[in-house]
Amino acid sequence: MATEEDQRRLLDFCREHGLWLLADEVYDRLWYETEVLGTPVPSILRLATRDDAVVVAQSFSKTYCMTGWRIGWLIARADLAAKATQLNEFIISHAPSFTQKAAETALRDGEPEIAAMLARLKANRDFCLEALSRMPRATIPRPDGAFYLFPRIEGLTGSFEFCRRLLMETKVGLAPGVAFGAGARARFGSAYAADRAILEPAMERLHSFLSGY
Repeated sequence: MATEEDQRRLLDFCREHGLWLLADEVYDRLWYETEVLGTPVPSILRLATRDDAVVVAQSFSKTYCMTGWRIGWLIARADLAAKATQLNEFIISHAPSFTQKAAETALRDGEPEIAAMLARLKANRDFCLEALSRMPRATIPRPDGAFYLFPRIEGLTGSFEFCRRLLMETKVGLAPGVAFGAGARARFGSAYAADRAILEPAMERLHSFLSGY
């Protein structure tokens, strides 16, 4: 999670050096450390002015579970927004009509579903954190949002081979950390958006696999 101070320093740096700042805020509603689930995280737009070279990318993919439908929006300085509109018009024309109607429905009627989804995701996060904390050699950063964990396994040097063997031997699929950079070769990525009936046996199989790895 980027703090307001993180955002302020990034914005000041971009202003000083004449850089554009692209903020990906598509997970902004998937935040657990708030009194009311569904409250968006603080956006960098709260610090930016209309003259700042800031672009914020948003999407219906995560909050509204419309991944793959490719409907979203940009908030940008007027000059970039005009150019983006031209590109969109001549390359894509517009988002398909059915996705626009789905987005309209999501905005109008989606809040109860968002609250229920976030409560389920938060419970899943807490369950997976507790399960992973009992596994040998595992350390797990506690995420404040989204629906991923990125544990580190002490002594693991080949996350790709680890995840390949885990998949072949236990049918549990994880993302090898090395896919995110060489510095993460001792880590793996795990999504916890699945139903508890899937997560519970997956954690049991992972624990058993790690114990003998």
